[in-house]
Amino acid sequence: MNNTDIKAIEQFLYREASLLDQPDLDSWMQLYTEDGTYWMPAAENQPDPLNHISHIYDDRVMMEIRRRNFVHPRAASKDPAVRCSHLLGNIQLQGETDVGDLRVTSNFHVVLWYRDEQRVFAGTCEHHLAPQGESFQIRHKRVNLINPDAPQKSLIVYL
Repeated sequence: MNNTDIKAIEQFLYREASLLDQPDLDSWMQLYTEDGTYWMPAAENQPDPLNHISHIYDDRVMMEIRRRNFVHPRAASKDPAVRCSHLLGNIQLQGETDVGDLRVTSNFHVVLWYRDEQRVFAGTCEHHLAPQGESFQIRHKRVNLINPDAPQKSLIVYL
């Protein structure tokens, strides 16, 4: 695959958004490499997740724990159902990381309906995509909210 095939990158990110909308965390986790991470900083321009507090910083083990808690038959998140809608835009290939992954940025709006309340999230994402044959896997995803320092209610699903 040509590493600059933006259409393939867009389709991959749209697939990820669709899995989060369903939400199908089993399939969504398969998009990640074994060493994959998901990070949502709690401050603008936060330099790293290890020396600063984050809203979320999950490796595959923590993703699995969240997934199990979400899909458990008696999970509070199952009643009522979570409804979500992701809108992505401005998807741009920014080059490669030090390990050769594609560095892709995008903008997002997410509307979440849960327990009779609608919440709106917006911001930018940075994906580090490892080419895998004709597709990709996510090695790292950083979700930068436009209001990261604002109090956030419990996040039921990944954004």
